[in-house]
Amino acid sequence: MSSELVRIEIIAAQNKSTAVINCLEKLGVGGITTFQALGSGIQKGTFEYEPEENKEIRLLPKVLLLVICEKEQVKAIVDAVKVELYTGHIGDGKILISGIDNVIRIRTGEEGKAAIERSALS
Repeated sequence: MSSELVRIEIIAAQNKSTAVINCLEKLGVGGITTFQALGSGIQKGTFEYEPEENKEIRLLPKVLLLVICEKEQVKAIVDAVKVELYTGHIGDGKILISGIDNVIRIRTGEEGKAAIERSALS
């Protein structure tokens, strides 16, 4: 098992998914999984924070991008994604980072770091 592996989850506005994927590909990230989602943060689905006026939650379309990488890659990935997503407005997104106990590539049985490295398709 490997504590050298990290899971990065990026939650962003749906219209930012292609830009983030392109950003990750430029960094050499080998695997990206995306999910379509609905969500809201503290602003409850509005485009500006209105604490007293906005009591009903409105879920907005989001994309969740999942990346498993080596610990050494985290800073470069996070820095690049922050630059790509930053507007300074509510709704820029979130980045969640957590440790991974193990990864198993089902096809080959490889585990840990070997399971996320690029390998021949044969």
